[in-house]
Amino acid sequence: MFKKYALSILLILALAAAGGFSQALADDGVTPLEPEIVIPSAEGGEITPEGQTLWFVELSGAPQADGGTASALTTEKNAFRSAAKKAKIQYTERYAYGNLWNGFSVEAGASQIAKFQRIAGVKNIYPVLTVAIPETQPTVEPELFTALAQTGADIAQNELGYTGAGIKVAVMDTGTDYNHPDLGGCFGPGCRVVTGWDFVGDTYNADPTSLAYNPVPTPDANPDDCNGHGTHVSGIIGANGTVKGVAPGVTFGAYRVFGCQGSTTEDIMLAAMERILLDDMDVLNMSIGSAYQWPQYPTAQAADRLVNKGVVVVASIGNSGANGLYSAGAPGLGHKVIGVASVDNTYVTLNTFTVTPAGLNIGYANAAGSPLAPTSGSLPLAKTGTPTTTNDGCAALPAGSMTGKAVLIRRGTCTFYTKAFNAQQAGAAAVVLYNNSAGRFSPTVAGSPAITIPVVAVSDAEGVAINNAINAGAQTLNWQSGVGSFSNPTANLISSFSSYGLSPDLTLKPDLSAPGGLIYSTYPLENGGYATISGTSMASPHVAGAVALLLEARPNTSVQAVRGILQNSADPKVWSLSPGSGFLDHAFRQGAGLLDIDDAILSTTKIEPAKIATGEGESGPFSQTLTIENNGASAVTYDLSYTNAVSTGGTITPSFFLSNATVSFSASSVTVPAGGSASVTATIVPATGPTNGQYGGYIYFTPQTPGQSYSVPFAGFVGDYQGIVAMTNASFPTGPLLGKMNSCTLLRGLDCFGAASYGVFPAGATYNLTSAIGQTPYFLVHLEHQVRLLRMEVFDANTGKAWHRIINEEYVGRNSSSTTFFAYAWDGTTYSGNKTYTVPDGQYVVKISVLKANGDSSNPAHWEVWTSPVITIDRP
Repeated sequence: MFKKYALSILLILALAAAGGFSQALADDGVTPLEPEIVIPSAEGGEITPEGQTLWFVELSGAPQADGGTASALTTEKNAFRSAAKKAKIQYTERYAYGNLWNGFSVEAGASQIAKFQRIAGVKNIYPVLTVAIPETQPTVEPELFTALAQTGADIAQNELGYTGAGIKVAVMDTGTDYNHPDLGGCFGPGCRVVTGWDFVGDTYNADPTSLAYNPVPTPDANPDDCNGHGTHVSGIIGANGTVKGVAPGVTFGAYRVFGCQGSTTEDIMLAAMERILLDDMDVLNMSIGSAYQWPQYPTAQAADRLVNKGVVVVASIGNSGANGLYSAGAPGLGHKVIGVASVDNTYVTLNTFTVTPAGLNIGYANAAGSPLAPTSGSLPLAKTGTPTTTNDGCAALPAGSMTGKAVLIRRGTCTFYTKAFNAQQAGAAAVVLYNNSAGRFSPTVAGSPAITIPVVAVSDAEGVAINNAINAGAQTLNWQSGVGSFSNPTANLISSFSSYGLSPDLTLKPDLSAPGGLIYSTYPLENGGYATISGTSMASPHVAGAVALLLEARPNTSVQAVRGILQNSADPKVWSLSPGSGFLDHAFRQGAGLLDIDDAILSTTKIEPAKIATGEGESGPFSQTLTIENNGASAVTYDLSYTNAVSTGGTITPSFFLSNATVSFSASSVTVPAGGSASVTATIVPATGPTNGQYGGYIYFTPQTPGQSYSVPFAGFVGDYQGIVAMTNASFPTGPLLGKMNSCTLLRGLDCFGAASYGVFPAGATYNLTSAIGQTPYFLVHLEHQVRLLRMEVFDANTGKAWHRIINEEYVGRNSSSTTFFAYAWDGTTYSGNKTYTVPDGQYVVKISVLKANGDSSNPAHWEVWTSPVITIDRP
């Protein structure tokens, strides 16, 4: 019926003129904000094409976690298989599920999917997404103990005496190097890594664009790690040796879902979750996920049910902060999952060089894609610009002008590779890149021809100091063999890569934040034993380890209560783009705030709900009753107050504003008796701008006598949520486009996708359907925002006769950027009910309808509709 691809737009489109957004908000009484620091321009990137041949087929019966029986599930699955065989559906069954989710994952050509939808008992079909191993950059060496101090884990260990002993933590990742002495040195009963499973094998790689593509799993009982990501995550949770993790007394289950490189698929993750349930784990950490999704995605559903069955599930919220709002990923979006954002570490231990005679000691990070810097030797220093040059090093340099020198170049405008290549071509022996905004960064200079000289990165302040030293006279760079400890100027601020919420159903996500930027932990022994990685991947295990400490300290705590206890004691942090302003960072980016595990363990008060999603502002004031439970020995009186956080406008490209939301309380203070509870109602009047924006803040409970304070985050949408336009933007001013594929790369053998170029036919076109290239209609659909449903229907262009549906896809994620799109191919067939139709030759139009997020299907205003130009089908 259809094929779907996610690709970067390769079309020349007229841009629609847009008025000034800030000016339009003047009447709303909302103040636009500008960051105090310069936001770096994009420096390259890539779009990963997706050709969809793997699918989740959800059946209507309840899984066992929701009360279904094994016999009923078996009967239902056998009925599905029989019906699929009778319908002559061509597919391969990959996994069958029944514990946490009811259904299958299958491999099938896209033309078979509508046939699945016609089988009785099929509830829904979702694409099985491909998930890449989060990128790692083992370049610098910050101390893990500084990250532990950020969250109070050092106090929980050293003063309170908790280690997570007796708690079993599952790590679903690239495996764990169980031979590492910090992780116990062995595998099996009596070891710290006590159990686990390898679902894929070393050579597995689900990335179809990779030369190492191998989509066939070869599972075995040895969950060793040949990549490093999972070992690093495990060390943060519970290493005990050269480095010490958050909970050094836990035992591990290692569930390997990646090969040595590349990607995995979400159906393998779901299979791992079902095994984790059977293995009776207490906590699951997933530092992986798929961005721009819904909480209804199968892995998020399964994770929620895992919580219902007694496993605390912690997942990274994603590293798509550069891609704007609603970028959080599944399974972290799960309604009962603890979705974790990342903040930067406080100190970093770096390799160093000195600058003489200026007497500077500089910490640096090696750039990925270049040779490592040496540990001895000297080079004369030169520079190509100044601390105000925006395009430093972007133009070719005179041949030989930098021969034998270390060249200082400022970040900005062009790619890191371009800067390094230009210096290399001019004869440079090394490149020192410095930041154009506060803090440190980890550049990549991979490209062709390769960079063959060391490229290192330093902070903005260090770069300016080197620049000024060069201005004062000749300077020499001296590589050092030692390391130094350096404070991190972005410490305790949300990391630049950390994804934004809200969830597309307007649930408040993420839930918490934890250290994830520049974290030093264990690494496979064959790769050096220790390394540093940045990402929400590193934040999530801090929370997973903290959960283990909490469960040890308070063993009677219910699994469902854990997230709220951690949120109540978290510490909201200031806005990362303007820390000097004192404004709080977005509640829908940092969640309840930075994890504070020692306060959570010692807390005697619990406030429920622990977060408030106010929904659409057009509904008016939102009232929430908050229940305060006091488990202490004496009554406590709390004063109530609130503080707004920074609001945002836009979707893929955010803008920033002060909020004018207000919160009133049924009482200004509340007294909670010892061993009892009390309630108070908070009424939140939504912010009035920006239109289609997000707002939020924090409600504070401050004791009138010395004691711990608590907070509850709130967030919501400004105005009418269905006011967001889903299918149009500046690059797609009239909505979807009709086109054809001019070229493609054949991969996986079932679908054609990859680096493709499309021709566009605004006046219509003729197709003979003999080939995917040039002879099949494609519909290029950009989704600026997630949609509840996407439907494509065919009509006779002359008579208006309905020729039924091409697709009916639910819970569709948004595109990653404003210039990307999904490409749907139509093969000339449609379906209705249990029947498939082949349309005769003739002229047709295709109507694409999307139901907006949280939309009412009976309300025409909640739909967007686009009708194609005339499509002529003329088969040979």
